[in-house]
Amino acid sequence: MKKYSPIILFVLALLPSCMNEPIVEPNTNRGNFESLWRIIDTKYCYLDYKNINWDSIHTAYKAKVNENADALTFFDLMATMLNELKDGHVNLYSNFDRSRYWKWYTDYPSNFNADLIRSARYLGDNYKIANGLSYQKVDNGRVGYIYLGSFSYGFNDANLVAAMTYFKNCKGMIIDVRDNSGGSLDYSKQLASCFFKEEKVTGYIKHKIGNGHTDFSKELEVKTPANKSIQYQRPVVVLTNRMSYSATNDFVNRMKQAPNVLIVGDKTGGGGGLPLSSEIPNGWMVRFSSSPMYDSAMQEIEWGIAPDVWVSLSSLDQANGIDTIIERAIKLIK
Repeated sequence: MKKYSPIILFVLALLPSCMNEPIVEPNTNRGNFESLWRIIDTKYCYLDYKNINWDSIHTAYKAKVNENADALTFFDLMATMLNELKDGHVNLYSNFDRSRYWKWYTDYPSNFNADLIRSARYLGDNYKIANGLSYQKVDNGRVGYIYLGSFSYGFNDANLVAAMTYFKNCKGMIIDVRDNSGGSLDYSKQLASCFFKEEKVTGYIKHKIGNGHTDFSKELEVKTPANKSIQYQRPVVVLTNRMSYSATNDFVNRMKQAPNVLIVGDKTGGGGGLPLSSEIPNGWMVRFSSSPMYDSAMQEIEWGIAPDVWVSLSSLDQANGIDTIIERAIKLIK
């Protein structure tokens, strides 16, 4: 074996740590641009999947950065750059604004009318409330109906038992997650677990392990357990629209694998990437999708999940106080 002097060995030992130290940009408009661009380049998980040439984005936006621009102008430019990702999970946060990308749902029909579901035909005035769950019997007591507007609302098994006990004489149940833009993945898993007899692999996730666009870990199983308190086995219809996003997308993906369940309405909005946050030199925070999630067939769910039965909200039905999608769900259950 070739021998090296102690000094050479010391230098060689230092090299890896020096080479792996992150690049620190100055707190200037150009420095903040470079830092933001690099975070997405090395940590965002969908650049290749979405066929985004991030190097070209760098060239285009670097030419637009004005070192003398005020914070508002610079913020708007960086927000526009991030919108090239077409991702509702990507946001830039400052003390005066939060960037957001809306087109993942604004380019589509809403297929939801909050006034309709609160009419006497559906929830009415005397519906039950259990934390985030609003529930009522519809169709003359033959079908249970739950509206869940967010997975950020806390609910527990006692709430779920109460709702499903109330529906014990119903033929089946509707779970309406239209306009539910997400929240906690723990709550989406907890609700879905009520409809499984046994634990099941319902999807997969990968994690970023390097700076390359395709540097991911091996896929890891995402399992939905069977709830110990509730195992509802009558027909269930889940109502979706484009505003069913993020944790709601996860819930729909899990429910696709449950027995006796149909997904009805429009394609979900997606948001299949698990988000993380990072900071640029001026203190602004950027949130981005970092870990891609997949269905049980290892198909990406970032762009949304198609329903089993496509139904759109009819303007004529709305004028007559009828929710077309709920009515189709009732017919499917009966």
